[in-house]
Amino acid sequence: MSDPLAVGRIGRPHGVRGEVTVDVRTDDPEGRFAPGTRIATDPASAGPLTVERARWHSGRLLLRFAGIDDRDAAETLRGTWLVVDSGDIPPSDDPDDYHDQELIGLAVVTTGGADVGEVADVLHHGQDLLVVRGPGGETLVPFVAALVPEVDVPGGRLVIDPPPGLLDGS
Repeated sequence: MSDPLAVGRIGRPHGVRGEVTVDVRTDDPEGRFAPGTRIATDPASAGPLTVERARWHSGRLLLRFAGIDDRDAAETLRGTWLVVDSGDIPPSDDPDDYHDQELIGLAVVTTGGADVGEVADVLHHGQDLLVVRGPGGETLVPFVAALVPEVDVPGGRLVIDPPPGLLDGS
């Protein structure tokens, strides 16, 4: 695999028959996690895994993988990343479309040039949120054009225009 791209992360087991919750990191979960799909993992030693069943329950994706038949086996997968080869994903026509891995690690500065920290994670909870880790801790920054006017992946930086109070905790 040339450059792995995370499409999900396995969470806690659900029930006693080997199902797991998945933190979805793709805009096509039905396609990526369709029954019969074989998915690589990080760490690689956990997989590859073959989706046996996929269903939504209370807004959360539940997957059952072939050979994972009980809660104990499901628990061993907790925290495992589900990955695909980035070369298998067609490029987006949208210049403002980014993969999480492109954003994680970018230096974050304000429009005034003040260093804020770096992007530690990207959360997808109805609205995309950047987890910015700085000297004072973590700050959640909504990933919207009004607050993030510039993303320079090749330059390794992201510019934010924080409203008053956003950075007070960091």
